[in-house]
Amino acid sequence: MTGYRRNFIAGGSFFFTVNLADRRLRLLTENIDALRTAFRETQRHHPFAIDAIVVLPDHLHTVWTLPEGDADFSTRWRLIKTSFSRKLVVGEPISSSRAKRGERGIWQRRYWEHTIRDETDFARHIDYVHINPVKHGLVTQVRDWPYSSFRRLVRDGVYPEDWAGDVSKLDGEFGERR
Repeated sequence: MTGYRRNFIAGGSFFFTVNLADRRLRLLTENIDALRTAFRETQRHHPFAIDAIVVLPDHLHTVWTLPEGDADFSTRWRLIKTSFSRKLVVGEPISSSRAKRGERGIWQRRYWEHTIRDETDFARHIDYVHINPVKHGLVTQVRDWPYSSFRRLVRDGVYPEDWAGDVSKLDGEFGERR
């Protein structure tokens, strides 16, 4: 097995992608209140700043900044995933390895984490978070996706309301490689 190492930097900023185990489900947007509650409960006991977030039906992207002297994003993710899972009705299919550990089959076990290196990297990841619903074809304008921090950042003067325009008028492909 590969020895995976996370980059724990106290007070750092991090980009995360967290996926459902079954990417065909729409649990995150269908249960958005439970997800919001899981985030609030976790933040109450383990504070962190959500610099940007977008929740899609089957995954989410977010940029967090941890408090000075604190590098423990793993505990926060464990608490968020556990809290959300406990709010859902039991019944999803689970593998024998998950059953042995008493786990639910809602989330992928791992998540993608990237340590933000500088202001440019921070801005690029914030942009990536907000363009994601457009990239996935869920809306044609960033401002139209309801499960995003975009409107807050417009209100704070970070983005103009028409940021990224209307992609239905664009020609060609963009985003991640297929």
